[in-house]
Amino acid sequence: MTEQLGKLRWRCRRGMKELDLLASSYLDQYYLTTSKEEQQAFANLMELQDPLLISYIFGGETLKDVTMARVIGVMRTLLLSTHLSSL
Repeated sequence: MTEQLGKLRWRCRRGMKELDLLASSYLDQYYLTTSKEEQQAFANLMELQDPLLISYIFGGETLKDVTMARVIGVMRTLLLSTHLSSL
């Protein structure tokens, strides 16, 4: 599991700092307590190109995969709570 987490942490390093922080926050706060399906969905999301991932997070594109959509929903919640706490 440690090797897998290390690989995921590396995949959380995105081209945009905001995505870095959001993906790393999800990994640190939620990943270990989610189901295996959600863990795989997060790993799959980390394989996407940044523009598509951003589009899913900000609602420009809709995910057909329910599990991936659930992970994106948690990431949106993280984004909102992080934004609100910085005000």
